[in-house]
Amino acid sequence: MDAVEIVEVGPRDGLQGIGPFVPTAAKIDMIERLNAAGIGRIEIGSFVSASALPQMRDTPELLEHCREHLHGLVPQVLVPSERRAKDALAAGARCLAWVISVSEPHNRSNVRRSPDESAVEYERLAAELPAGTFMRLNLATSFDCPFVGRVDEEAVLLLLDRLVPALPDAEVCLCDTTGRADPAHVASLFGRAKARLPGAAFAFHAHDTYGLGTANVYAAYEAGVRVMDAAVAGLGGCPFAPGATGNVATEDVAWMFARRGVATGIDMDRLVAMARDAAALPGATAGGRVRAALAAADRLCATAPTV
Repeated sequence: MDAVEIVEVGPRDGLQGIGPFVPTAAKIDMIERLNAAGIGRIEIGSFVSASALPQMRDTPELLEHCREHLHGLVPQVLVPSERRAKDALAAGARCLAWVISVSEPHNRSNVRRSPDESAVEYERLAAELPAGTFMRLNLATSFDCPFVGRVDEEAVLLLLDRLVPALPDAEVCLCDTTGRADPAHVASLFGRAKARLPGAAFAFHAHDTYGLGTANVYAAYEAGVRVMDAAVAGLGGCPFAPGATGNVATEDVAWMFARRGVATGIDMDRLVAMARDAAALPGATAGGRVRAALAAADRLCATAPTV
């Protein structure tokens, strides 16, 4: 079976909404342990306003640590604008994740720009990108928007028609921002996108808000996608569904693919140990099934009578 790359987004997407500041040393420990578990690309943070997202204010320090000490890791950073992308490049980032929403109200809420304005900035940045820089293009609200509901597939495809030619080597990630996508929708959109842009490399960012995270990931896999985002312990939360878990759990995705015989290169024991510690972070909203199931199995084994 084809191997799958799991991109860990917990240190960014999973932690950004936590109120208490997670110490930089704790974030470094998380990144190092996830890398030691076999994850080769980790979204370590974002270059954004420190006042808007104070949890991300130490991203430059994390990036410097990764560059100096974790030579086998690709540290990815999220950037929402041309200005922030240039800040990231100046700090030494060589793997950027640009985010733009298909939905206009969501893009304005997220980055205070229309999708067209964000697209112009992306095109300008693409034309000046330093050699050796890897670009990930994240299309938020590719399936559903919290303000307008289900997003028309044609709107996604039209935005791809515009942006992919600006940087043909960029990885294109379709994001289920609200977690409301279903497997049929995932299969349909990726099928149309891959047929329309056969040379593009696609990825999928799933949320598990409504319990369909792993099902949607597998639908993307069946559609030919081989790069999947996930967050250890299902860290994160959908801001539009208070109290609901957000990101699909890395350990759930890795477990599913292992059971299917699809290689991920991940050491499950190390990953689950990190997931248990991540779930215990003050202020964390954790999700996922595998971590809890294995803990219950361990307790059962510990109390089972011996013969």
